[in-house]
Amino acid sequence: MKRLVTSIFLISAFVLVASHPLNMQKTELKTVVIDAGHGGKDPGCIGAAKRSFEKDVALDIALRLGKLIKQKMPELNVIYTRKSDVFVPLWKRASIANKNRADLFISIHCNANESGTLHGTESYVMGIHKSEQNLNVSKRENASILLEEDYKNNENYNGFDPESDEAHIIFSLYQNAYREQSLELAGKFQDVIETKKIRRNLGVKEAGFLVLWRTAMPSILVETGFLTNAQEQEFLLSEKGKSNLSESIFMALRSYKNELEAN
Repeated sequence: MKRLVTSIFLISAFVLVASHPLNMQKTELKTVVIDAGHGGKDPGCIGAAKRSFEKDVALDIALRLGKLIKQKMPELNVIYTRKSDVFVPLWKRASIANKNRADLFISIHCNANESGTLHGTESYVMGIHKSEQNLNVSKRENASILLEEDYKNNENYNGFDPESDEAHIIFSLYQNAYREQSLELAGKFQDVIETKKIRRNLGVKEAGFLVLWRTAMPSILVETGFLTNAQEQEFLLSEKGKSNLSESIFMALRSYKNELEAN
């Protein structure tokens, strides 16, 4: 039965790939949706040395980013998928962006790894897994679906099975219509991280994320750092760390907007 459900999902995914136009371009930036990962009953990853949660760090950075945008680019409309410690289903996050006809979607997260030694900042766009590590990151973030009531019968997921490696791998073949613009924004953010020496630059990667799957605009997922690394956790919990990261995303956003509208 599980294989049948997976097969149905795969067929649906390929239909979406075939029917979704791949040459669409955004030419101006009016509305930005900021998505703080996890929340409520979903804590996300947990810190190495302290009782710290991904959901809290992500929300803090998201609110700081929104405040910067409102102060320095007041012409932009800022929408949050959550502004407090509440649980928001993965499908609804994309739905919020789509219903508001957003021009950009930025999902903010913290990373985790069993070794406790990995550190650095990386960004993801919807695309093909090119390493087992990328696959593991998407599986961890997609696991939030397990906290949703009756997700198996939710038509928004087309029968996606979060416990199937096959489903995750094939799911990553789905390409967002705004892939190139997503890569451009993610690249700008990673450049700021490296230029300003905020954190170690782990680059831009691709993987299959449910939260990015149905977004009808350029979309990125930012893994700000590893909470499972004790030193990086201290940075992520600090005032300086959260300010530097929110400012870095803002700088990338401003550069992206200026180039987009100039062209």
